[in-house]
This record gives sequence, C-alpha cells and structure tokens, in this order.
Amino acid sequence: MIDFTWKIGGEAGFGIMTTGLVFSKIASRLGYYIFDTIEYPSLIRGGHNAYEVRVSAEKIHHLKKEIDVLVCLNEETFKKHQQRLTINSLVIFDEDEFKIKGKKYKKISIPLEKILLDLHGPVIMKNTIALGASLAVLGGKVDELLKIIVEQFGRKGEEVVNFNKQFAQTGYDYVKKKYPQQIRPLLIKKSLESKLVMTGNDAFSLASVIADCRFFCSYPMTPSSSVLTTLAAWQKKTGIVVRHAEDEISVINTALGTSFTGVRSAVGTSGGGFALMVEAVSLSGITETPLVIFLAQRPGPATGMPTWTEQGDLLFAVYAGHGEFPKIVLAPGDVEEMVELTGKAFNLADIYQLPVIVLSDMLLSESHESISKKFIDDFIKSYKVKRGKFLKEMTNDKLQMTNQVQNPNVKSKNFLRYKITKDGISPRLIPGTPEYFYQANSYEHLEDGHTTEEAEPRKNQVEKRNRKWLTYLKEDFSLPKVYGDLEKAKTVFVSWGSGKGAVLEAQKQLGNTALIHFTHVYPLDKEKVRPFFQKKKRYILVESNSWGQFGKLLQQETGVEIKERILKYDGRPITAEEVVKHVNSLTR
Repeated sequence: MIDFTWKIGGEAGFGIMTTGLVFSKIASRLGYYIFDTIEYPSLIRGGHNAYEVRVSAEKIHHLKKEIDVLVCLNEETFKKHQQRLTINSLVIFDEDEFKIKGKKYKKISIPLEKILLDLHGPVIMKNTIALGASLAVLGGKVDELLKIIVEQFGRKGEEVVNFNKQFAQTGYDYVKKKYPQQIRPLLIKKSLESKLVMTGNDAFSLASVIADCRFFCSYPMTPSSSVLTTLAAWQKKTGIVVRHAEDEISVINTALGTSFTGVRSAVGTSGGGFALMVEAVSLSGITETPLVIFLAQRPGPATGMPTWTEQGDLLFAVYAGHGEFPKIVLAPGDVEEMVELTGKAFNLADIYQLPVIVLSDMLLSESHESISKKFIDDFIKSYKVKRGKFLKEMTNDKLQMTNQVQNPNVKSKNFLRYKITKDGISPRLIPGTPEYFYQANSYEHLEDGHTTEEAEPRKNQVEKRNRKWLTYLKEDFSLPKVYGDLEKAKTVFVSWGSGKGAVLEAQKQLGNTALIHFTHVYPLDKEKVRPFFQKKKRYILVESNSWGQFGKLLQQETGVEIKERILKYDGRPITAEEVVKHVNSLTR
C-alpha cells in the first residue's frame, strides 16, 4: 500500500509553506489522502520553516515517524530532521551548497544554484525546482504542478506563468535524466474522487458560513489567525461582516452587541486573547446572549510557544468567567468533526442562549487533511439553522409579556426576556420592537430585565439559567464515539479533541484495542458516560498537557478515574509510535 512522508525545509521567506501546500494539493487531486503539518518559529522574519506531508492510499489521521523524502533547501533542514531518515529514505539537496556524509541515505543532488543562474531566476525559485524534482522521484507527472502554477499565477499574465513553469520542468527533467534508478512509483493517479484539502481553521470558517454566521470579530493570534483572514476574503461572496478589532476586549463585546440584535456572531482567539475576553464571557452568561467562541490552543502560560501545539486550555475554557452560569464546550478531533461541531455550536448557542466554545489547537487548526467534497455537499444540504426561542413574528400570542409594569417610570409593555421556564430557556425578542420593553445589562434582574438585589428573584434566575444544562444534557448532549470493539478490547484509550488522530493510527499497529473519544467535553452526563467505563479493562488517558486535564474533568463530572496516562507537553503532538511504545512497555 502506498503510504509515504515527504518533507521540505528551509529558511523562512523561501516559500516553504506555499510549496508544501501545493504538494498536498497535487497528492489530493491524484486521489490520495493526505495529512500535513507545518513548523515555523514565532519570528517576523527568519528562522527554520518546514512542511511535512503524509500521503496514503487509505484514510490517515496523523503523521508517521519516518520521513521517506526530505527536501533540504539548506543544511539546517538536514541537521534538524536526519534522525527520522531510514536506509531507504531519499534526500534531495544541492551538494554545491553543503555535503551529506555517510551512505545511510539515498542522495539526489540537484544543482539548484546553477539552475537559478542559468535561468536568471531569484533565489526563491529553489522551491519550485525542488518540487518538480520531488514529483519526478515519486513517479508523478509534472502536469498537475503546471496546472497549479497556471491557477496561482494566471492573473499575472502568460509571461509570469511560463517563467515559473520552466523552473518546475527543469527540476523534473533533471531527476528523470540523472537519477532514473531512484524513481519510485508512488504518485501515480489513483482515482477521480474529488477531495478537498482543508485545515481545522478552514473547516471552522466554512462551517460558520454554512451555519449563517453573519458577524465574525477577531484580533489576530496564532493559531486562530487564518479564520479572520479567510472570512475577510469571503465577505463579498457570503455577506458576512468581519471586523479586525483593536484588542480582544473589543472583539467579544462587539460580538455580544451584534448577537444581542439577533445576528449570529462568533469570535476567534487563542489562550492569551481569551484571557482578556473572560469578563465578557460572564456578560454573555447573565444576559443570556448567544455567542460562539473559537479557541485555538497553544502552549502557555503567557506568550508560551505561539507556533506549537498543546491541549492546555480545557479547564480554562470550562471555568472561564466569574460567577456561575452555563456554557458548552465542544472539541472536534479532525476537520470533518470541526465542520459538524461548528454548525452545531451555532445552533446550541441560539437554542440555549449561552456561550459555546469550540476548542481547537495548533495541530488541528493549521494541519491540512483530506476531506471529501461529498461530505461538504451533504452537510450543506442537511444543515438546518435552529434559532430556538428567537421571536421574529411580533404577534401577541407569541410575545410573552405583562401589562403590569414593574417599574412605574416605564409606560410601555414589559417583555419578559428572562421569563422563568421549565427548560430554563426564555423567549428572545429583537430589541427595539415597537411597544415592547425590557432591560439588558450586567446586573442580576427580574423577568423583564429590571435590576434586582432581592433574594428570591436572584435564586429563581440562577436556577433558571442552570436548568439549561439539564435540558441540553437531555436533548443535545452527544455521547463519545467508540472506535474499535469496546466489548472485546483489553486496552481502551480515552481522548478528546485532536488527540484522536494519533490513537487511531496507533490502533492500526496494536491488536484488540478501542478508543473512547469525546467531542462534547463539557458539561458531561454522568448517567450516560459511566456505562462506557463499567468493564474491568486497561484504560489509558491520552492528552497533550501535563495535568491530564480531561481526566480531572471526567473524574469531577462523572466519578470515573483513569490512572494510567500518556501525557505530552513539549509543544509537539503525540505520535502513534509514542502510544504504541507506552502500551507495549507497560503491563498491568
């Protein structure tokens, strides 16, 4: 079965990210599944950049340990990644620039500098030469690359297109002529199935538009930033309004304002930015204003490691905000789940009138995965916008109101915006509706919104808000998904969010295992979750943090304690090999 990893590295500014994405697109268009990740430092300029793409004939969920083809645009790339090379690995480099000692690897030297001089090209064209060479050594055709060059540069005219084509063709032809014995038939056309290449951030952006989000506000913060730029680029086509605010405090308060008027709204940020939003998260809680918060995690605390990955903000998200109020936290495990859960997040926010946090991390947010076009098409057809008790028709039978004005200074009819209900959810009305009045502020309130400090109304409102959780757990909470045979499995992994991929890959190497994967991570339904842990088995918690945060949350919410844990917190994602090694090295 075809399953290989290609990686390119070089100095920042040499088009590494663009080159890697083009390679992913080529493999996807040929019918293969891909999974890729990027590496870059938190610098404005300079530093080492790398782009890694795994290509497979079957669906994959994560990277693998070995690199099969390493493209080195500088010596640093080789030094950083040589430990992952095997005796069968190919190294593409320019021996006029640096030497590779030893006979462990198969070497393909391409005179990148000489080709640049001969074709009078800028140094950045090295990546295009190397990409053409990569296609040749992998048995692919240069045609797909030439098509993408036309797509990327067609608007700049035929001269620019042809200029770029010649570098790709030269690299391709050089390998065909000089290294025919090294060519491997790995990138031959597989199928005509239409696949898309998408990151978690792309998936959130697309699903937000499908879900009829009309306002998105953000302040750029890695790894959430591309949602802002993507949706901004789609404004004219979709009608969504996108605002780049001056800081995160402005971001969330602006979004709460638009949501208050009835507009589906969302914000995007990472840990440090979310810290600034926390007070307004409480405002969402007491005003019962719907809001979707996209929180893409990175290693903290403080600035931490901005361009690496971690699942360190789960408990922060769960407990964010002063005072007690309900919220929902969702954590997709891949791009398909990101699409589904983002769509669900907007509906849940509207139905339950509360903040819904969609948790991602750098691994999910910035890694590309293959996703079928049919999946997206089916989601678009099946998705239904659910606004809950949002009243648009201003008829007296639908308006929950009273003519007994609680404030003698108010002469209009008081709409009971915070009406006590069995399910905890009160009707919403567009503010400014003629003749109907209610207050909305950050104080505790009576049913019509007027401020109160009386004991009984306070107790009633707290209990009303809390009942939303009971309704959610009954109506919309989703159980964890099980991968493998839970009854027969001796070892059972427990994960959440992006931890899913490494475990699924590990299961391919291990026998008789199962995975319990949570996407609805808070609140948890004790009665529904505990049955998954009734059997006497080896349960292993897998998380990218040092505390085992989901394990703590699971124990707190359900009483289930998982003592055996695989935790990683160096900024790098957990790998399948690490999971396999742990399972095989420890026995109960």
